[in-house]
Amino acid sequence: MTQDLFRHLRLHTAHLQEVDMQLTENFTLAELTKSQTAERKGIPNKPTKLQEQSLKLIAEKILQPVRDNYGIPFTPNSTFRSVELSLAIGSSKRSQHGCRVVGDAATDIEVPGISNMELAEWISKNLDFDQLILECFTGGNTGWVHVSIADEPRRQVMTYDKTNGYRQGLIDGS
Repeated sequence: MTQDLFRHLRLHTAHLQEVDMQLTENFTLAELTKSQTAERKGIPNKPTKLQEQSLKLIAEKILQPVRDNYGIPFTPNSTFRSVELSLAIGSSKRSQHGCRVVGDAATDIEVPGISNMELAEWISKNLDFDQLILECFTGGNTGWVHVSIADEPRRQVMTYDKTNGYRQGLIDGS
């Protein structure tokens, strides 16, 4: 019986380590796969090993540099989304949040106390990205910043709001 208990604990501990795998100094796999919607609806949101590679890349290329620049801890609003989760929230099953191609990934972020316009401007000037979208910004720390990476980045910069849709460039909606 004791051996069975130890075997169970080892398996459980190994699973926890896998789920909470450190991707960079300040970001874990668990943070990049967490979804309240998935939890509420019982939707699996576990990436494959290949998708984990893309999550590691976005942590290295986007999230960690933002953390290092501002020195303020933050957790991404949304990074990885399984196909089922994407469809459940009304997104596309082709969304870069799904890491469908190795090297492609997307994240939605906010940094506490930093204007999302300032955050988007810093990313646009300092990081390599595929898409940068200032979403639903009406001033201050409203909305969020969507950033994606790809093997062949387009460096596309846009603003999105419900009234005007997608527009090129970073537009202050305040």
